[in-house]
Amino acid sequence: MSIDKRARLKQWLESGEARLHPLTFSQRELWETSPVPVTDPSHHICCIINVRGLVTLKDCHTALQRVGERQEGLRTSFLPGKDKPVQMVRSTGEPSFFFRELSSAECQPEAIEELAQGVYAKPFDLLQGPLYRAEMFRLSADDHRIVLSIHHSIADGWTLGVFVNDLCGAYLHGILGSTEPIPPVPLTYTAWGAAERAQWTPAELQRCGEFWKGTLAGRRRLWNHGEGASHHLQRIVSGAPAGLTTAVKDLAKRNGATLFSTLLAIFQATLARWTGVDDIVVGTPMANRGNQRVRETMGYCSGVIPLRGQVDHTRSVQDSIRTVHSATTDAFAHAMPFVELMHLLGESPRPGYNPLFEVRFALQNHPVPDISIPNLSAQLRMRSTGTPRLDLGCEITEQDDALEIVWLFRDAMFSSEEIQELDRRYQAALSGACRSPESRIELALC
Repeated sequence: MSIDKRARLKQWLESGEARLHPLTFSQRELWETSPVPVTDPSHHICCIINVRGLVTLKDCHTALQRVGERQEGLRTSFLPGKDKPVQMVRSTGEPSFFFRELSSAECQPEAIEELAQGVYAKPFDLLQGPLYRAEMFRLSADDHRIVLSIHHSIADGWTLGVFVNDLCGAYLHGILGSTEPIPPVPLTYTAWGAAERAQWTPAELQRCGEFWKGTLAGRRRLWNHGEGASHHLQRIVSGAPAGLTTAVKDLAKRNGATLFSTLLAIFQATLARWTGVDDIVVGTPMANRGNQRVRETMGYCSGVIPLRGQVDHTRSVQDSIRTVHSATTDAFAHAMPFVELMHLLGESPRPGYNPLFEVRFALQNHPVPDISIPNLSAQLRMRSTGTPRLDLGCEITEQDDALEIVWLFRDAMFSSEEIQELDRRYQAALSGACRSPESRIELALC
């Protein structure tokens, strides 16, 4: 740290401009269990917000300022410590907001995508902050794109919906002429972190840990790859049509299962056939926002749960779904901080390698707002960028009556053609399962 930065930091702390807080369990996961450095852009969460209306640059800047006053995550950076970093939350902060008028050539979807990728890839200074970047592209007087890149240490997928709601609320607040700050969040992120630490006593960690020791004992890897393999993931977008989506939801309902458990059961069976391995462990995110007071809070609250499935191809589709649903319910009931689970199992990451799972499976069902008010509308479009702890990912999002399926994969391990074939097999298996739920699941995979 430079002499100037040290002096500035000392001034902030002595004046009360900055306060120090311990890392949350979720933040510790990034520093202690991630297979890539926390500074790597693969830890950035990204989205594009489509904004229609005659918005002004000044009003947008003011709205973002108000959101920063409400959400301490936008004023958070990290101070290196002797043992581990600590959060440093400043009382004020200047919005990280940029503006760009696009030429006619840059307004094309491919050009916007390329510009957005440039925003996503820019690194953050974890000490100096801020740890987010919003850039507005103006396509026309009433058509804009806000590209948001935010570091995972202060955000999760849920955070993006909160950001859009707060930004639109603050914008409306401003154009109505109010000079008052928008109401504070019911629970700040650091207060939520303190409550989490109080909840997870050593006894509680040990109780849940015993469940996971038994559940994950004897697990095996799906494949091996050399250490140091690129952690950058390629992306292929597919989708299940409305008719198939409706049929899968009906299949879940008839078997007393969730849509997630139903999609997971067929995914594990498809992956088992694809890899030749019947013992499948995947990692899935959980929102971890059961406390109503934290649902308006921007921050990294989500957790990771390993889900293990022993695929029996002679079992019927409906029995497989019920079995997976029961196992998933049990796993979520014993969810514990992932960083503590890794330590309890005596596991530690190596570069580009996660010892608990290689595959991520997620049903993205956190709030994704489409806001429409007089003279202004905003639509959030999530960008699945994956995380550096996996080799393969399948992320499913409900969009109207259909399902968007995003595949993330290391191109050093899989070709695009292989992933497209996996997608074809998965959707064919979903169709087969819906047609003949009483048949053996191996028949649905044919």
